[in-house]
Amino acid sequence: MPVRLRVEEGPHVGLDRKEVARRARIVFTALGLGQAELSVVLTGDARIHALNRVYRGKDRPTDVLAFAMREGELGDVGREMLGDVIVSVETARRQAARAGHDVLAEVTMLLVHGTLHLLGWDHETAAKDRKMKQETARLVALATAVATAPKATKSSARKPSRPGAPRSSRKARGPTTRPRATS
Repeated sequence: MPVRLRVEEGPHVGLDRKEVARRARIVFTALGLGQAELSVVLTGDARIHALNRVYRGKDRPTDVLAFAMREGELGDVGREMLGDVIVSVETARRQAARAGHDVLAEVTMLLVHGTLHLLGWDHETAAKDRKMKQETARLVALATAVATAPKATKSSARKPSRPGAPRSSRKARGPTTRPRATS
């Protein structure tokens, strides 16, 4: 599963690019998304504020926006492209400090939350909110548990994938749909 990760206004202290991408791949595997593609952008408040104003009509920064590529008029064109998750690292850092954990944990939670929105999950009712929070917690636990597992030894390491194996390519995208409300 290809994860395209772009870091704007970085590097960001406490966030390792490879670790964020690895966690996204774990979440995709847990969700059974196969060869779907995800674009993740780690940015700042100014950028996400502008996107939030244009696409949601809310004149303030937010923590995460999700732009689904499987919805709307052209949603069936590129089924392998799930969509874009855009995270404000500045907002994530403030939220992490309030919650008493590190920024990587907060970004992981926001990445999972945004990915669930791309799959059609929402939190418009108390029951849906409770289910979404439970699924978010489950996926975050999976993504972070693997990170704390002991490193594989040479004898237990997996063999590399076979050379020349086909890789998926990113298709041209049409107009994006409105992002799902994430906060």
